[in-house]
Amino acid sequence: MARVLLGVSGGIAAYKACEVCRRLVKGGHDVVPLVTPGAERFVGAETFRALARRPPADDVYLHLTRADLMVVAPCTANTLAKLAHGLADNSLTEAALAHRGPMLVAPAMNPRMWSHAATRANADALHARGVVLVGPDEGETAEGELGVGRMSEPAEIVRAAEALLAGTSPLRGKEVLVSAGGTREPIDAVRFVGNRSSGRMGVALAAEAHRRGAHVTLLAANLSVAPPVGVDVIETQTAADLEREALARGAVADVVVMAAAVADYRPAEALATKRPKDAAGWTVELEPTTDVLEALGATRRAGQVLVGFAAEASDGAGGERGLERAREKLTRKKADLIVFNDVSRTDIGFDATDNEVTLVSGTIPAVTLRKASKEDIAVGILDAVELLLG
Repeated sequence: MARVLLGVSGGIAAYKACEVCRRLVKGGHDVVPLVTPGAERFVGAETFRALARRPPADDVYLHLTRADLMVVAPCTANTLAKLAHGLADNSLTEAALAHRGPMLVAPAMNPRMWSHAATRANADALHARGVVLVGPDEGETAEGELGVGRMSEPAEIVRAAEALLAGTSPLRGKEVLVSAGGTREPIDAVRFVGNRSSGRMGVALAAEAHRRGAHVTLLAANLSVAPPVGVDVIETQTAADLEREALARGAVADVVVMAAAVADYRPAEALATKRPKDAAGWTVELEPTTDVLEALGATRRAGQVLVGFAAEASDGAGGERGLERAREKLTRKKADLIVFNDVSRTDIGFDATDNEVTLVSGTIPAVTLRKASKEDIAVGILDAVELLLG
């Protein structure tokens, strides 16, 4: 039996939460209803207490107890914003801040509210932290509008909750190492050789692995986005830093995903101070860095899944030459999966919020994940990793 915190926020869909509560109790779970004052305008707290079979004199701090799962259904636009920004002005939002475990949110609101940029940003922020969003569904809302905004049906919400409690992902409990961002190789005290990688793709992968129950370590190479909550972050500014940490931590990882853009070359000599600007030219000799993915492939242990990225510029041949290089890279570096993407496009890849990739592996069929948010692309990549885990 699992303990489930059931948050119910204000909205006509609160009546559906009664069925969510009933189904969770029927499934043998200990349900703690957390009903906001807004929700009580539609369904009284006593109704949920009766459905949850809780005694009338419950502990006043029960919402801060340790729980296996927190479910918020319905989650209004207001509560979604509070969860995204860490506000704690009622028992539901206090519980959300104190909760250390998986969280499932079922949004329910007017379709125009759901489509608003602020709401979408709040939903994206929660998703990046590993929160599972179920719905909303398309249909007619209480005020008679048609669109996406209806709360998902109780049966669907409970199925998703049971899946989280069951820990069905093969990644649950696994050690996952992810690199993200781009390394910077110093020329002098202030200048460096670098690249335009923001780290969004690696951060999305780390967040998704964490959502699936893995213990995640993120090697962060000069990220321009915030790392996800709940993962261990190790700063790796240079290729040498990333090489050192990847080889040390990769030895015990079940899955290694090398999404960072590691510099292929670094200055042979870096000045200790800033070189003053003058009219003379400046010739900088570059030397190759260690191929970290190849080093990981050479030292990998049995059963470990190794994933690399192949960032290639369009070659005018429909990407076929780039795909061929990705296949060659798969073999040469002894990886299980290569994620190939075209970095010459401005709408995907470096500095973009979206991506489009082709997954190349020797054991599963190649598949192209069409243009989508990097969070959605991360889902497809880790689905392939789970297949490789077997």
